[in-house]
Amino acid sequence: MAGTKNHDYHILPPDIWPLAGSLSALTFTSGMVLFMHEMANAWLVLGLGIAGLIATFFSWFSNIVKEAQEGYHTPVVQLHLRYGMILFIASEVMFFVGWFWSWFDFALFPSTLSDVVGGQFPPKAIEAVVNPFDLPLLNTLILLCSGTTVTWAHHSLIHGDRDGLKKGLWLTILLGMLFTSIQAYEYMHSPFGFGQNTYGSAFFMATGFHGFHVIVGTIFLIVCLVRAYKGHFTPRQHFGFEAAAWYWHFVDVVWLFLFVVVYVWGGWGAAYH
Repeated sequence: MAGTKNHDYHILPPDIWPLAGSLSALTFTSGMVLFMHEMANAWLVLGLGIAGLIATFFSWFSNIVKEAQEGYHTPVVQLHLRYGMILFIASEVMFFVGWFWSWFDFALFPSTLSDVVGGQFPPKAIEAVVNPFDLPLLNTLILLCSGTTVTWAHHSLIHGDRDGLKKGLWLTILLGMLFTSIQAYEYMHSPFGFGQNTYGSAFFMATGFHGFHVIVGTIFLIVCLVRAYKGHFTPRQHFGFEAAAWYWHFVDVVWLFLFVVVYVWGGWGAAYH
């Protein structure tokens, strides 16, 4: 047990899930390649990969939660987990830098794509863009509010207020679901489609991947809520919740940049839908 150790580090026992996760990721990417080339058995391979990844996530993260509850996450281990989460978020920042880079490249140098976009941005084929001060502004306010509710939950946890922790998590999860629902509605009524030109492709890739991150963050918070009802987390040991809160704040900040750069600046001068 953790109490019998004479050091602050966590020496992990052999585990099958890292290998299972790697094989599942390979199967998933192979299935995606088969699907994109419309080859036989694509859905079977893709389904096996997704099932393997879900099983890996559930089992591996369950082991981590169990280790935390058994006392293996000492202050030193928690510090290293924080380093890992910081590096993960940094990699996510660079992921979105790539989408912003492509957006700025298309917007600032449309003359290099004159045959496709008519030398202007948004392209001539775009008759109207999404009004940034309609649903996107509402979603901005929703995400900003969710940032305050998750902070409320965090402060409640630190001060031993379990009721405040649960209420803050409930509100954040509901706001996240509301954001996703509004964005889905916006996509269904968008005045332009995906893949028709540089504007549509860059728009849906940047905002769509952000929407995917909102869904992941919402699942992250739902797990924290379930753990809160089970009595997990203490004011001194709650890295799982802390990581979820950091991730959610990262999602908030990325959306602010998307709102300003993609919705407001990117559609400046074009007709609103």
